[in-house]
Amino acid sequence: MAAVKTLDFYLPDKLNASHPPEKRGIRRDHVRMMVLDRCSGSVRHDHFYNLAHYLEPGDLVILNNSRTIPAVLQAEWLRGPALIAPKIEVRLASRHDETWEALIVAAPVKIKDRLTFSTGLSATVVSEKQNSPLKVIQFSKKGPDLFNSIYELGEPVRYEYIQHPWSLDYYQTVFASHPGSVEMPSAGRAFSWELLFKLKQQGIGVDFIQLHTGLSYLLDDKWHQKPEENVEEYHIPDQTMERILKTKAAGKKVIAVGTTVVRTLETAARNGILSGMTNLYVHRDFPLKIADGILTGFHEPRASHLDMLSSFITEPHLLHAYEQAIEAGYLWHEFGDMNLII
Repeated sequence: MAAVKTLDFYLPDKLNASHPPEKRGIRRDHVRMMVLDRCSGSVRHDHFYNLAHYLEPGDLVILNNSRTIPAVLQAEWLRGPALIAPKIEVRLASRHDETWEALIVAAPVKIKDRLTFSTGLSATVVSEKQNSPLKVIQFSKKGPDLFNSIYELGEPVRYEYIQHPWSLDYYQTVFASHPGSVEMPSAGRAFSWELLFKLKQQGIGVDFIQLHTGLSYLLDDKWHQKPEENVEEYHIPDQTMERILKTKAAGKKVIAVGTTVVRTLETAARNGILSGMTNLYVHRDFPLKIADGILTGFHEPRASHLDMLSSFITEPHLLHAYEQAIEAGYLWHEFGDMNLII
């Protein structure tokens, strides 16, 4: 398949949301929302709490209830009995069964090196990934015990546009319940319980899938992950898929909240499997089978997520809408504003 050219545009630094909405003095569901018509490309400006105005009874909103973990850990680095460094940063990238891929921010770490995070938690480097800075590590704990230690010791991943170390609570959706995402599935962050209840009161369905997001940036531009190299774990409950199919059969819309939900739904539609790993790359030539609309944040220039948005709407319409969003002062990234394409 030929490479898909990603959209490029100029994004002023002032539009990078560095503070959660709550720290800007507004509720999470009071962020702004740009509504983009898939067919005409017309743009409307609103606020997120008015989401129900753009949906109909019988439509179904699908959210990702993966819970963000504090994936940045500090460790001692040992090789045999020798202490190589007393403190290095370890960024978890993604889980694969009983091992984790991790970005170890230090001089070259070798197989069999040990990482000590606390008196109760350590890990061993068991393998390397080819053409990647990621290493595969095996923790000394498993399951809930491991997650309990990670929650006790770690900090959330944050990038250069966020200067303040906000607590993990700010990186969670209100409905997050299944730990596993290295980065917040941020499209669902703006939802409040009040808004979810309002949708249900108006006959708009709400249901949940899980996709545990991986580490999107490897701290060095030379290590650029292609979308199809990004492998993530997903799960769709049987009853959720039944509800999705009934919604489609009734001629109603399925609205995916975030690129993670689109990836999950379209993976299941393509391979017929409701749980597993996916490296699906959705782009402008991809035939969407389930998602009729997407609710997402605003994505940075040349991001692969823009390729996915191009499967919903033409690139000229999308670029024109983004130009309007910049002119109108919408905020970007996980603490920013929302974009409904429907």
